[in-house]
Amino acid sequence: MLFGAVACRRSTPPREIRRQTPQTNGPTNLTGRVTRIADGDTLTLLDAMNVQHRIRLQGIDAPESHQAFGTQSKKSLSDLAFNKEVVAVCDKVDQYGRLVCKIMIGERDINLEQIKAGMAWHYKDYEGEQSPEDRELYARAENDARTARRGLWRDANPTEPSEFRREERREREAN
Repeated sequence: MLFGAVACRRSTPPREIRRQTPQTNGPTNLTGRVTRIADGDTLTLLDAMNVQHRIRLQGIDAPESHQAFGTQSKKSLSDLAFNKEVVAVCDKVDQYGRLVCKIMIGERDINLEQIKAGMAWHYKDYEGEQSPEDRELYARAENDARTARRGLWRDANPTEPSEFRREERREREAN
């Protein structure tokens, strides 16, 4: 009797990608690769356990996607962080369930880089949540970008994203 050799190929199912369940148990450091840029101040990090974490960059407010400089701000963040290994230093969860974090690539503060490039405001409504050092660095970086007319500061009178969102809300409610 002849027995034919049968090659068995073990098929492994694709690794499941899970979304994080935000927790606020104090400061947390996450390490992972940036897999998505939503806009100039929001990204998705995929950690070693294949868990996705949606992250809002702490201390900055970038233009909305459909606002002036929104596309440029998103591209700037993408150039800085997309597909790169980062450390996210997180200390809270916002009202939308996103972790609020400072994004670091080595010693480079990506949030601060967005402000320096004129692609985001220093988010002064939440500056009390920053360390005194970061608060000073971010404020100085915004002032320098304004003076040099970098990025969104090329406009004579740029609209802060928080004001843009309020105006949009008013218009929706009026209709």
